[in-house]
Amino acid sequence: MAVLNRTTLAQTKVGAEFNLQPAAGKAPVRILQIGDGNFLRGFADWLIDVANGEGHFNGRVTVAQPLDRGIADLINAQDGLFTVLLRGVQGGRKVDSRRIVSCVDRCLNPYAQWGEMVALANDPTLRFVISNTTEAGIAHVEEALTDACPDSFPAKVASLLWARFQTLGGTAATGLVFLPCELIEANGSKLRSIVLQHAKAWGLPDEFSDWVEKHNYFCNTLVDRIVPGYPAAEAQALCAELGYTDKLIVAAEPFLLWVIEGPAHLAEEIPLHKAGLDVVWTDDLQPYRTRKVRILNGAHTASSLAAYCAGLDTVQEMTEDPVVSQYLKRVMFEEIVPFVPLPDAERRAYADTIMERFANPSIRHELISIALNSASKWKVRVLPTVKDFVAQHGKAPAGLAFSLAALLNFYHGEKDASGEYVGKRAAGAYPIRDNAEVIDALSAAWAGYQAGEALAPRVARMLADVSLWGEDLNAVGDLAAQVTAALTAIKARGVKAAMGDLA
Repeated sequence: MAVLNRTTLAQTKVGAEFNLQPAAGKAPVRILQIGDGNFLRGFADWLIDVANGEGHFNGRVTVAQPLDRGIADLINAQDGLFTVLLRGVQGGRKVDSRRIVSCVDRCLNPYAQWGEMVALANDPTLRFVISNTTEAGIAHVEEALTDACPDSFPAKVASLLWARFQTLGGTAATGLVFLPCELIEANGSKLRSIVLQHAKAWGLPDEFSDWVEKHNYFCNTLVDRIVPGYPAAEAQALCAELGYTDKLIVAAEPFLLWVIEGPAHLAEEIPLHKAGLDVVWTDDLQPYRTRKVRILNGAHTASSLAAYCAGLDTVQEMTEDPVVSQYLKRVMFEEIVPFVPLPDAERRAYADTIMERFANPSIRHELISIALNSASKWKVRVLPTVKDFVAQHGKAPAGLAFSLAALLNFYHGEKDASGEYVGKRAAGAYPIRDNAEVIDALSAAWAGYQAGEALAPRVARMLADVSLWGEDLNAVGDLAAQVTAALTAIKARGVKAAMGDLA
């Protein structure tokens, strides 16, 4: 079976919708996308492709790997083409669509092709930069300005902007619009702040910093779509139906929301909303963010590690298991929802929608995928609710305290023969993936553990690590005591038995 590419589409009858532009007269590359992962391909690229097809936008995307390892070779081998599957129920209607996304021009590895990245940044046609480098990606890392690719995402942006400024000048017309999709609060504002920090550290002229501040838009955004990614278990059968081999298939749910906080005139430059897509431009995204981060992402993070170590593999299984689903409903409706600052009917209706999305039988959302970078996710998505609960009730919420104990248990691992940090559950070893600093901190925190030991001192040290949580969690009500009790129960009797005690 032929691999998906432009030749395949010209020669083969395929079982998917597509709107392929001819090789000659292609739309200009107007978007640089820093991030080659499943989410952006199933979210932003899909949106742009639909808008192109509907005639509301006319632009291509050049993708760049955020790390020195990525899938640039795979993307380029398929001429930037990949299939997005949307499956589930939306508005009471079953959705099962298959679209070949064709707006991606190519994918660069900036660590090997930095000159091409700079050339793209210097192109006056470029207008937008979309990114997803995980919650940990927008962070300041001290780096020197050189002719090589910087390591951190904000340093890459600062270096590319400096190159553009030198080539095109610092005018309103040469500024870029940044649409970061990293799920942190004020993602655009924080990215701009770090870029300016690099500019100062590098001794760049004030005129450059003024241009960054006045003529480049760093929009705060919020994204919402569950994108579990490559459907490995059914890929062979799907490709047989589609009529081609696609190693980059992305499975996603139909639901989508992109809230962008920025000037209304920018919406007309990238009018995705005109294609009937749920893209909202607003002057205040905070209500949208609080609802989504606390309810959807908070429930994900609070339950996924516990469910995985309890022997489950997917979000759907989590909603079907009697013990875990009861735990999920507890943290969702009793501990999270009451602290979302919206009318009760609205926040509960949204939570009901989330439970329906979690139970989508067409989406195999792997819990181990959700587990990526869980320490920073727990700090952003769950800790604010814990602190609100403590402020009102004088004690930590039992379910969310259990989620932190489950997180610490999940991160209890050791290096395997290949040097990878792995944990163990009944079904076998699993990879623990996070920033090296987080892995080092929690690996050291678990060093010398002996079964049956009193865990209070060890838990106190882990919760006191400000580098992990941004503060000493021992000061948050009785959180440390509850985490200690839950972790002790987990180590003694297993996650599911300990979780059952919460009922």
